Amino acid sequence: MKRMNRKFAAALGVIAVATVGLTACSSGSQTAESMAPSSSAPSSSASAAPSSSAMASESAMDPAANLVGSGCAAYAKAVPSGEGSVAGMAKDPVAVAASNNPLLKTLTAAVSGKLNPKVDLVDTLNGDEFTVFAPVDEAFAAIPEKDLKAVVADADTLSKILTYHVVPGQIAPSDIAGSHKTVEGQDLKVTGSGDKLMVNGASVICGGVQTANATVYLVDTVLMPPAK
Repeated sequence: MKRMNRKFAAALGVIAVATVGLTACSSGSQTAESMAPSSSAPSSSASAAPSSSAMASESAMDPAANLVGSGCAAYAKAVPSGEGSVAGMAKDPVAVAASNNPLLKTLTAAVSGKLNPKVDLVDTLNGDEFTVFAPVDEAFAAIPEKDLKAVVADADTLSKILTYHVVPGQIAPSDIAGSHKTVEGQDLKVTGSGDKLMVNGASVICGGVQTANATVYLVDTVLMPPAK
C-alpha cells in the first residue's frame, strides 16, 4: 500500500506538470487543502451525523465536501482546475467526466469502444445514476501485458470486468461500507471508512467524486469478478 501511494504520488507529480496549461473552468485559487474532506469537529449543537439529504445538498454546493481517500489532496494539487478537476467533473455525466480525468485514460478507452469496438458503455453509463469504482491507469499497467491483451480481445470478458466496477444508484462515502450488487450481477465488498476504504482488497485513492449522474471512487487495482 505504501509502495502504491508513492507510485501514485509520483504519477501525480508528472500529471501536475502536464496539466499546468489546463484552462480553468473553476476557481484557480482552490487548494489541495480546500479539496480535502473537512476534518473540523462538529459543534455541540450538531453532534449527530448529517442526514443523507443534507450531505447531498452540501455536495451540490461543493463537489469536494465529502471526498475521502489519502490521494485526494495530491489529485487536487495536480489538477486544481479545469474539466478534469473535482469541480470540473461534477458538471458532466460520468463517462464524459472520466474522459477529462488524466488518471483514467485506460478506463475511458475501455468503456468507449476504443480498446474493443464491441464494448461501448458510454450511453449506458451516462443514462442513469451509478456508483463507479474507477481503476486509475497504474492499476491497468500492473496487469501483465499478455493478460491485458487477452481480456481486451474478448468482448464478453472485458464487458464483464467493466460492469463489475459499477453499482446502480449513487452511494455516498458515509454509506459505502458493505456489500453491493454490481451491474455485472455479482457483489463486491467495501470495508473500512474515511481515508482507509478498501474495495475487495483494492484501496480507494480518492472517493466521493461527484459527476452529473454518478459518484466515483478512484481505486488502485482493477477489480476481477469472482469465478462463478
